[in-house]
Amino acid sequence: MAKQSKPKILNKQQVAQSRLFCIEALDLEFSNGEKRTYERMKPSGRDAVMIVPITEQGDLLLVREYAAGTENYELGFPKGLIDAGETPVIAANRELKEEIGFGATHLTPLKEVILAPSYFSSRMTLFLAQDLYPESLEGDEPEPLELIRWPLAQADELLTHLDFCEARSISALMLAQRHLQQEP
Repeated sequence: MAKQSKPKILNKQQVAQSRLFCIEALDLEFSNGEKRTYERMKPSGRDAVMIVPITEQGDLLLVREYAAGTENYELGFPKGLIDAGETPVIAANRELKEEIGFGATHLTPLKEVILAPSYFSSRMTLFLAQDLYPESLEGDEPEPLELIRWPLAQADELLTHLDFCEARSISALMLAQRHLQQEP
């Protein structure tokens, strides 16, 4: 497959701003001469992590937390932004301690993913967390998160659960299952 040349960015302009998001318009010219304006969230420079924690007993540890986008409580894996000066591994362990009260001796990176790359540039590193130990840190959640234990042996049922619908959590679970099946 021949590598295409990237479109030329003719102009960048901020078109909207909120407390959390900045929307910018990109005027692009493609190699065939076509010109289009695309809108995207301006890159924040902060990436994120999501962690699939598994206990020695073979339970997945999930959290149920309120999601303003769906206006509902959703079931998913611990996650959060990488703070300045942190590596993804350090951020993953911090988020585990803040959200579920455990740290992990072994954090295995599974994959770096991007949600909706046409609109966002933020990357999220998915991790498998094993050899958990109790340790808590104060988090920034507005209310305590509900910790849910789910048997790894019933992961296929989790995939059909109504409250487990976030694409990143589904991807993380499937990648963790694949990784665990390949372990000796």
